Amino acid sequence: MLHGYLPSLLEGLRLTLGVALASLAVAVLLGLAGAAAKLSPSAFWRRSASVYTTLIRGVPDLVLMLLIFYGGQLAVNEVAPHLGIDDYIDIDPFVAGVATLGFIFGAYLTETFRGAILAIPHGQAEAGLAFGMTRPQVFRRILLPQMLRLALPGFANNWLVLVKSTALVSVIGLTDMMQKAGQAAGATREPFTFYLAAAALYLLITTVSVVVLRALEKRWSAGVQAVSL
Repeated sequence: MLHGYLPSLLEGLRLTLGVALASLAVAVLLGLAGAAAKLSPSAFWRRSASVYTTLIRGVPDLVLMLLIFYGGQLAVNEVAPHLGIDDYIDIDPFVAGVATLGFIFGAYLTETFRGAILAIPHGQAEAGLAFGMTRPQVFRRILLPQMLRLALPGFANNWLVLVKSTALVSVIGLTDMMQKAGQAAGATREPFTFYLAAAALYLLITTVSVVVLRALEKRWSAGVQAVSL
């Protein structure tokens, strides 16, 4: 049915998963840093984090993808001669895609992690400090485990959206699943068949993700009694 293009689509699927997981790692790091900045006593860091989340969440993902890929490449090649590098530098599409998606979803995870931390009673951190724990110990032993449980629903939603957003990397030349589907559609003149196959593979990823994330949520919520309103 796929005219021998299934291996090509699966190769694109592998790259799509690689982009998604690498972007998630970047987004988690930026999200934790952003949440820490928003909860910081420093007004400078709070305002900087607010500008970051407001700007990123207000600009379409595709626009940011093109700006970072083309604008970033222009900026790198403007700076390179001043560092003694005369050759033209091409930014790898994989790096550009991961950096862009990580940067975008870092803003969303900033709010997810911040909300989760604020949901933890402040007295627990104060009790940890009163027992002689350092602030890093309080975060690692008291806040982090609870934050993970509280942030998981929002984290899961952002992961599912991120997976779908990886389709954007095809516009900067990365041969992901959408690019492979487009090539197969052009060669066979059967766009519906191959884009439907790509949709099915995306659905497979999100379905497996939902099952895994629900299992994690159930495990991390063990011993926590739900309150019905």
